[in-house]
Amino acid sequence: MTQHLTIILSQMTQAVGDLAANVAAMRAVRARHAGADLILYPELQLIGYPPEDLVLKPALADRAAHMLAELAADTADGGPAMLVGSVERDGDALYNIVALLDGGAIVATRRKHELPNYGTFDEKRVFAPGPLPDVVEWRGIRLGLPICEDGWLPGVCRHLAGQGAELLISVNGSPYEIDKDDRRLTQVFAGRVADTGLPLIFLNRVGGQDELIFDGCSFVLNGDGATAHRLPDWEEQERETRWIKDDGRWRCEAGPVAEWDQHPADIYHAMLLSLRDYVERNGFPGVVLGLSGGIDSAICAAIAADALGPDRVWCAMMPSRFTSQASLDDAAGCAAMIGCRLDTLSIVPAVDAFDTMLSGTFADRDVDLTEENVQSRIRGVTLMALSNKFGPMLLTTGNKSEMSVGYATIYGDMAGGYNPLKDAYKMTVFAVAKWRNANIPRLSRNPVAPVMPGTIITKPPSAELRPDQKDEDSLPPYADLDRMLHMLVEEEASVDDVVARYGFDRAVVARIERLLMLAEYKRRQAPPGVKLSTRNFGRDRRYPITHGFRTG
Repeated sequence: MTQHLTIILSQMTQAVGDLAANVAAMRAVRARHAGADLILYPELQLIGYPPEDLVLKPALADRAAHMLAELAADTADGGPAMLVGSVERDGDALYNIVALLDGGAIVATRRKHELPNYGTFDEKRVFAPGPLPDVVEWRGIRLGLPICEDGWLPGVCRHLAGQGAELLISVNGSPYEIDKDDRRLTQVFAGRVADTGLPLIFLNRVGGQDELIFDGCSFVLNGDGATAHRLPDWEEQERETRWIKDDGRWRCEAGPVAEWDQHPADIYHAMLLSLRDYVERNGFPGVVLGLSGGIDSAICAAIAADALGPDRVWCAMMPSRFTSQASLDDAAGCAAMIGCRLDTLSIVPAVDAFDTMLSGTFADRDVDLTEENVQSRIRGVTLMALSNKFGPMLLTTGNKSEMSVGYATIYGDMAGGYNPLKDAYKMTVFAVAKWRNANIPRLSRNPVAPVMPGTIITKPPSAELRPDQKDEDSLPPYADLDRMLHMLVEEEASVDDVVARYGFDRAVVARIERLLMLAEYKRRQAPPGVKLSTRNFGRDRRYPITHGFRTG
């Protein structure tokens, strides 16, 4: 009976829907570890996760079954077995599975029992739940194979322990959220180990998929709860783990324990890697963005240069008659520090043309928000023209605080293909900018610091669409606004709840709630952006556009 095991944890990226690329990547991992006993791959690695409604195409499940059989045939060479995540069709039902491949065959499959259907997850839409899974007998070892959510809840692991499982292997597609890495380890899966007394492997993937970013952070826990291995965050890695059966129980020998990012480095890496994967997997040569001299566009330019390299970042400063010299200087300084291209394209002629064109129709009306929005839309049209003519994807730069209350111009500064700051509140933007000015991210393709003049961080935020404009002319200070929004959005709190916690003026909080509700139609038309919080706009928080409920 086996007393020693070598198990490879392949913390890897994916290509959703590109089954051939995923199979090739898994084969390459296996070739590098021909002496191992077992190689583990993340949840649904064969087809990519989350597949959303793509998985409802019968051709995808058919191709996945064919390629899984081919991978199984590879194991006839006597080399390592593989645990591969895929899909399985049974009549009209489709299942999220793991398959154990060994000796040239699929020796076992297990179907995911707990299907998450909250927040960003929508698995009950496409998958059927499997039964409580039985243990898998493999080479004299009784394996428990909980798939992702099966390990996040206690029932499946308790069931497997009751069946005599000796080792729990949990393959995951667990997206990043702020503080989730620690919660996975110290709360959720440490809880499964304490509950069952069994050693556990948690394997996760890395890389971006539309609005999701996977942070890796895989680990191994022994039956006493001690951490034997921790893989790095954000980076692919193949980790060899060695196991010994001692006194009837399996134990993993101690290995490297990686340090995971603290705030706000984790947020920055999430934005960096998600943008890199989105741009490169969708075939864009680079990005273009408006560089205003403000903090949001400056940090977006820095993120883009870190993600892609400064030679693939094109910035445009588009001054109007309200643009200050300080903003012009700050934009130029930022572009120079980052090392990216900066063009200055005045919008004054276009604004004058619109004023002339609309002068008759607007003759009896005072200048108001309309004229401000015209400026923003002229900038949007200008940037889209650069994108269309030369091919780079247009980045938008609005933060979550602005998007929450509708302080963004639809078809203006909201026009674009991706927004790194979509789920970052304004105070988070300040924290990230300060951090990046003092640090070089380890994944950066532009290892310089600082990346923006300090005046960009310290000056009061302004859209500069009218004389002497400041954001706080019509909004509470961002430190207060973000506290309100965090409760209203992340906690689904009422106006009274916010007032009770912080003592803010009730009328002010009620106004912010009203703005939040009214701006839903804008957010529905916003570009995608990386999910950072537990309640991002789009995947997590799905509100009706038209409704009359208010708490204030």
